[in-house]
Amino acid sequence: MQTEHRRILVAIDGSHASDRALDEGIAIAKLSHAELRVIHVVDDLSISMAFNPYAGYYTGELISQLRQVGAQLLARAAARASAAGAAVDTTLYDDLGLPVHERILEIARSWPADLIVMGTHGRRGVGRALLGSCAEGVVHDAPVPVLLVRAA
Repeated sequence: MQTEHRRILVAIDGSHASDRALDEGIAIAKLSHAELRVIHVVDDLSISMAFNPYAGYYTGELISQLRQVGAQLLARAAARASAAGAAVDTTLYDDLGLPVHERILEIARSWPADLIVMGTHGRRGVGRALLGSCAEGVVHDAPVPVLLVRAA
């Protein structure tokens, strides 16, 4: 039985794993003539990990920089998808307070997506315990199939 994917949601964060996930999402979208929506989420964890108390940033400046980086990531993703012949739209989410995996699930339900594609870093042990796993949260509660793509 072949599953038809008409709406593919790809979440990117600029990592090598998310670049590979984008490539997979584009390939599947082309094969199934699906719509591709690529998203990037600016979240509280991104801000705390990027915060450097010695850099003299104000929170507003930092959020603005993270939005700019997210917009650049999405522009590159859209260019890659368009060059490959896939129909694509992009959205930057920066409403803080909702964990990334919950935002991804919310988008998947409201759009609605038929498939979620995202990268995973494959952390285990302490790294996974400290950082949590966005991918695990999505897989656990996803209303649709999820394709996880690991970094090479």
